[in-house]
Amino acid sequence: MAQKPSIPKGTRDFSTQEMARRNYIFDTIRSVFALYGYRQIETPAMENLSTLMGKYGEEGDKLLFKILNSGDFLASVDSSLLEEKNSLKVTSRISEKGLRYDLTVPFARFVVQHRDELKLPFKRFQIQPVWRADRPQKGRYREFYQCDADVVGSDSLLSEVELLHLIDDVFSRLRVRVAIKLNNRKVLAGIAELIGEPDRLIDITVAIDKIDKIGIEKVNEELAARGLSADAIAALQPFLAIDGTISQRLDRLSTLLADIPIGREGVEELRFVVDTALAVSPMNAEIEIDTSLARGLNYYTGTIIEVKALDVQIGSITGGGRYDNLTGVFGMPGISGVGISFGADRIYDVLNTLGLYPEEIGQTTRVMFVNLGKEEVKEALTLAARLRAEGVSAEVYPDEAKLKKQFGHADALNIPVVAIIGTDELAAGTVALKFMASGEQRVIPREQLLHALIG
Repeated sequence: MAQKPSIPKGTRDFSTQEMARRNYIFDTIRSVFALYGYRQIETPAMENLSTLMGKYGEEGDKLLFKILNSGDFLASVDSSLLEEKNSLKVTSRISEKGLRYDLTVPFARFVVQHRDELKLPFKRFQIQPVWRADRPQKGRYREFYQCDADVVGSDSLLSEVELLHLIDDVFSRLRVRVAIKLNNRKVLAGIAELIGEPDRLIDITVAIDKIDKIGIEKVNEELAARGLSADAIAALQPFLAIDGTISQRLDRLSTLLADIPIGREGVEELRFVVDTALAVSPMNAEIEIDTSLARGLNYYTGTIIEVKALDVQIGSITGGGRYDNLTGVFGMPGISGVGISFGADRIYDVLNTLGLYPEEIGQTTRVMFVNLGKEEVKEALTLAARLRAEGVSAEVYPDEAKLKKQFGHADALNIPVVAIIGTDELAAGTVALKFMASGEQRVIPREQLLHALIG
């Protein structure tokens, strides 16, 4: 017996109903991006590893999917290197490309490569899949979609303000209650300096970024394992325990970082972004200052943004921040950027859990004509074509089958109206309509069909 086919762990098939729901999310996000003046681009699924490596930190580099070189990829590898069993050395010889880990680094590469064609500031969005060699679990996949919006070529914090409102608009339309958590990389750099570990910023951010997953005790253990002294870890605790209102948290940070210039700058940037965003218009989302928020990606330099759903236990569903130096690694220093990424797959899980999809999701066909014979189906095909020309989705059942079977097909596909042209209707120039939800049936002249369907 043939083995049943399967798909790789961390990937998924999507049925027609699931795709209708996913497209509802994509279309909602895409429409809000357009409202804010973002324009769409796409980049390849694969990038050169030289583009990807070193941009995501130590943890991120381990999660890159590498692609074997074409042909005899082992031909140029010395046998002694294989005997060493050093996977990093061997990989560098047999793999030059990798699947993209996110959309931000490829976008930075795009900006540098196409600089002469772009008008700065440049606002772009992308909706494409990304891949990470992560351990699959609920809400975490190896292949998933990101929906990114970025602005490059401007240092203005008004971009952060705009992105907060964009996030709020998207989740308001999706009817998901969220909290937008904010921090600033400069605040984290100031904290590292204050506790006497300015050169350990990456170690600190990688560890504290896991607080929600593993808890403060495990984070402290990891900090110690990374070489932070007991005094430094103790000095860090007051920052991770800051609570109160937004103003109280910012005031507390200002006091603690009063003598650290970079820390003070980060606090003032946070204060400007929050105050301005709340002054522009009321927001449905809750805004929080979270000093444990680090987002352990090395390229962030300023504001850090993360969004959590309030009614579902799941990880971050949107995240981002400012990355002033990202294009510098590609030979173009001085290009500032800020962006966010919506995790479409986690948003999909949230909407599924809460049942927040509109009732009409999945209704691709407005009316189905039954097939009752050669002459009858010719008229059905003609009417269906006329309806499509007017923007009404219509289909004709392909086989001459029993009415019960044809009605069952329409019911299974959630088609709201079934049109019947039998011998009597053909002779009289009429069509019988059955409205599936109510069971109502009426006969109308064919010229009134469009009006009967759209009112």
